[in-house]
Amino acid sequence: MTNIEFCVPCLVGLEGIAGDELRRLDMENVRVENGKVLFSGDERALAKANVCLRTGERILIQIADFEAKTFEQLFQGVYRSELERYIPKNGQFPVKGHCLNSTLMSVPDCQAIVKKAASRRLGEKYGISWLPEDGEKYQLQFSLMNDRCQLYLDTTGPGLHKRGYRAVGNDAPLRETLAAAMVILTRYRGRDFLWDPFCGSGTIPIEAALIAKNRAPGLRRRFQAEKFDWIDEKIWQEVRGEAMDKEFKGDYKILGSDNDPKCVSLSMANARKAGVADCIEFKDGDATKMSLPTDQGIIICNPPYGQRMMEQQSAQRLYAALGRHLKYADGWKKYIITSEPEFEHYFGRRADKKRKLYNGMIKCDYYMYLGGRKRS
Repeated sequence: MTNIEFCVPCLVGLEGIAGDELRRLDMENVRVENGKVLFSGDERALAKANVCLRTGERILIQIADFEAKTFEQLFQGVYRSELERYIPKNGQFPVKGHCLNSTLMSVPDCQAIVKKAASRRLGEKYGISWLPEDGEKYQLQFSLMNDRCQLYLDTTGPGLHKRGYRAVGNDAPLRETLAAAMVILTRYRGRDFLWDPFCGSGTIPIEAALIAKNRAPGLRRRFQAEKFDWIDEKIWQEVRGEAMDKEFKGDYKILGSDNDPKCVSLSMANARKAGVADCIEFKDGDATKMSLPTDQGIIICNPPYGQRMMEQQSAQRLYAALGRHLKYADGWKKYIITSEPEFEHYFGRRADKKRKLYNGMIKCDYYMYLGGRKRS
C-alpha cells in the first residue's frame, strides 16, 4: 500500500524535534503543525516510524479530513472515507475522539455517528448487513476542531512513550518521549559525562543511553499494526533488523542519583529491562550536597515541583540549595525542567536559554545553562 498520509500527535513543544527526527528517518513530505507532525509514506514508513521515533506519541493514518458543522456532515464525511482500504470484513473498529471549538461538542454523540457511518460504509462494501467484528482491532479516532474533522486509524496501540522498560514508576514519572526530547535538546551524543541528580525511575538516564547507543526506542515492544492483515510481517522484521545494525558500541559515562534508595533500586531495574544497565551507574545521593563526579559534563534533571510532590516553598528552597551547590560548576552544562515561574530567582542565575515544554498537563520551562557564569 502506498501514498498513506500519517499524523504524529506530540506533546506541546516537541513538534519541531519530532519533525527533525522524521526527516532523519528519511520520511517524505514532513510538515510540522501545532500539536502534531504530518508525513507521507508506505507500510515500511509506518513500521519504521513506530520502531524508531523517540519524541512522537503515536503513529496515526489519516483517513479523511472534512468540514463537519452538523451531524449529517459528520456522517457523510465518514461514509465517503475509504475505510475498506484498512479495515477487513471481520475487523473490530471501536471509535474514540475529542471535540474542541466546534459546533459539535458532544463526544458520545459524535462517536455514535462515526460508528454508524463506518458500519454502513463497510457493510455496503463487503455486501453484508451485519459486521461480526470478531477479528483484530482497528482503532478509529476522530478529531473535531474548529468545525473540521480528521478521521484516523491508530497503528501504535499503547503510546510510543511506553517503551516497555518502565512497568512501574515513582510518584511523578517523566514521560519517556519528553525525557528523550530533553536529552536531544542538549545535543548529547554519548561523548560527554551525563548526570541526572534527581533520577526518580531512571527515565532520563535510560533515554540518554538509548540515544548514545542509537538504539531504536520501540525495538523491544509490539505495535497494533503488526496485527493488520495488509502489512507483511517481514517488513517489521526488516525494520527491526536495520535498526539493530545501526546501533553504536562505546564506553558511556551516565550517572543517575537520587536521595531515595527505592528510586535508585527502581531505576536499576528499569535500566536492566531496557537493556542499558551496562551504560549507567545509579547511586544514592543528595543533589545539593554530593560531590560532582567530574569537572565537566551535562546535568539534565526534573527536580520536584511544588505543585506535584512537595510544598512550593520546599521546592523553592531545594532550587536555592541546588543553585548554591552548582554555583561554581562552570564546566557543567545544566538543563533543568520545572513549572516554578521564579526558578531563576531561587537558583540564583538567569538561564542562557529557555524553552516552554509540557510535562503532561503541567506547563513548564526548560532552563538551559550552557557553561560560563551569567549573573542575575
